[in-house]
Amino acid sequence: MYSICIVDAEDDEIAETLGDLHRLTFFNGASLPQFEMGAWWLAYHNDEAVAFAGVVPSTHARNSGYFCRVGVLQRHWGRGLQRRLMRAIEARGRRVGWDSIVSDTTDNPASANNFIHARYRLFEPEVPWAWSHTLYWRKWLR
Repeated sequence: MYSICIVDAEDDEIAETLGDLHRLTFFNGASLPQFEMGAWWLAYHNDEAVAFAGVVPSTHARNSGYFCRVGVLQRHWGRGLQRRLMRAIEARGRRVGWDSIVSDTTDNPASANNFIHARYRLFEPEVPWAWSHTLYWRKWLR
């Protein structure tokens, strides 16, 4: 049984849990986010935090959220946690009045397939913000 809840990343214990999950899922492949910015969720299996995700206001797309990070511990892959976290982010975006959620993937087919399954579409931003081989995703919320 899994549960997902929004968390207060300014709480030291929560920030430590987010940091631990980030290190366990990204290793050295991505810098540690500023957890005090945006909104963050944790997915729990019983009482153990096993996945996380975050969204911040986008600086790349007008009136949109930027789905900045998602990580799932490997032993919990294949249980739909990334897609459930995506739905939580989308619901938050609708509540705050965003027009869309944008994100990107690089060298991560499993994550790209989750974006496709969740009805995100590839798009080309006016000003790309990542590497030349990055895929950019957008889902309109309205």
